[in-house]
Amino acid sequence: MPLDFSIVLRFQHALLLGLLTTLELTAICIVLGCAWGFLIALARTSGSRVLRAAASVYVEFFRGTPVLIQLFWIFFCLPLILGFELSNFTCGVTALTLYMGAITSETFRASLKTVGREQFDACVALGLSPWTRVTSVVLPQAVLRAVPTLLSNCVSLFKESALVSAVGMADLMFIGQNISNNTARPVEVLTIVAAIYFAIAFPLTRLVTVVERRILRRLAV
Repeated sequence: MPLDFSIVLRFQHALLLGLLTTLELTAICIVLGCAWGFLIALARTSGSRVLRAAASVYVEFFRGTPVLIQLFWIFFCLPLILGFELSNFTCGVTALTLYMGAITSETFRASLKTVGREQFDACVALGLSPWTRVTSVVLPQAVLRAVPTLLSNCVSLFKESALVSAVGMADLMFIGQNISNNTARPVEVLTIVAAIYFAIAFPLTRLVTVVERRILRRLAV
């Protein structure tokens, strides 16, 4: 049977809706995951041994287990523990946010180590509150140094988001699979789906390189 990619045009609106769902999910998880990851990084660098231990266990668990297993556990097991059902969107956001928090916490932890001790001493000398110290002094410097790696994490999360199709969420991958099954054209449909993911992810990876070079030049000044 000859290849016919024009058949995909009949389902372009469905694919577009799936892509929008994927982008929405990714954007939400990036924002929540980065905020959560920064808090975990602060916990891992705090003076409390209990906080450090708890944060370390969390990070190692979510970095050391497959995201698909985490997603399945949240989708199938968590509702049994809570006693009520969770939507597949909620489960997808929860799983990917927890994963994003784990990987970004390591990024933030590494960048926090580059903030000189004299910065903290100056904050104490000026009598700044812990909140002001974190938000006005530590956070801006840590984020600046972490931007290239954070962008790489965002690209990885965008690609990992395809896993939510396994719990029936109507993202780009899920829509593509359904179209492939209904048309019996897996080569054409799944190739286009892969091309869409690549068309978004590849420019972002190039952007990471550009941003990293500019930040390195700025820090060198």
